Amino acid sequence: MAPRPRRICFIGPECTAKTTLALRLARELGATYVPEFAREYAEGCGNVLSAADVEPIARGQMAAEDAAADAERIVLDTDLISTLVYARHYYGECPQWIADEAMKRRADLYLLMDTDIPWQPDAARDTGGDTREDLFDDFRRTLEEFGAPFVVISGSGEPRWRAILDAIG
Repeated sequence: MAPRPRRICFIGPECTAKTTLALRLARELGATYVPEFAREYAEGCGNVLSAADVEPIARGQMAAEDAAADAERIVLDTDLISTLVYARHYYGECPQWIADEAMKRRADLYLLMDTDIPWQPDAARDTGGDTREDLFDDFRRTLEEFGAPFVVISGSGEPRWRAILDAIG
């Protein structure tokens, strides 16, 4: 029997219930929750970002993860792989050091959230949901590129939640 994952990361396109479900899982497991630093950063910038913001976002995410490093179990509301995917998507590239750190810091399990739930407007997001399927494919390819263990989480409501519980064992 495989050991239960210590570091579980919710990942995927915007508005796929990552934050809501990550918070719920952390509560139910009694795990330490690490929020998505990019959201806080973007809101502080009035949601106007450029390629120059990628490195500060990565450093902030790493600091948040490092602060929780000694916890017995950690639930991440995204990680550096997300920073990498979004940098490539929006700016065509990502600094190599971020890719290197993302590889070193891979979670034990990624829960790749499917786009099969309706997009909801969110002040921290600007796409209107138009690129979610393309981003989903980018996330899947990047997780495969990194050799990261992942499970696609689909469905809405309780079926989505049960899929998460099944994935973590």
